[in-house]
Amino acid sequence: MAELWEYTKLIRSKNAGPFELTFDIMFKERSGYDLVLKSGKLSARSVAALYGLQENEVRFFAIEQILAFKISIPRKIFSGDVQDTDLYGGQFHGPLVRLKIDSSDSLTSSGTHSVPGCSSPNIPIP
Repeated sequence: MAELWEYTKLIRSKNAGPFELTFDIMFKERSGYDLVLKSGKLSARSVAALYGLQENEVRFFAIEQILAFKISIPRKIFSGDVQDTDLYGGQFHGPLVRLKIDSSDSLTSSGTHSVPGCSSPNIPIP
């Protein structure tokens, strides 16, 4: 079974202000993007499970034109807090890197938002 990093050219995390993190996942080629999208292994549900969040706290977008996923989640510890171990949010992407992707998995669209001009299941943004 392959891992997410094998299909991508970039997986990164960074702050989106002091209270949120954003993840950018950019793919090498369309075939990898399509396989990961169709597998359903990368979704709001899976990100929530990886980071100990409720699914409704995850904003997840599939952007076909640039073969990328954009994900935003709340930070559990605010950037700059005395307990913060990553001021810039650049080390939170680790769990996504090793996410198992099985090409035989079927589409699980739960938690994927549709965005005009983006290829993702038609689930309205709340």
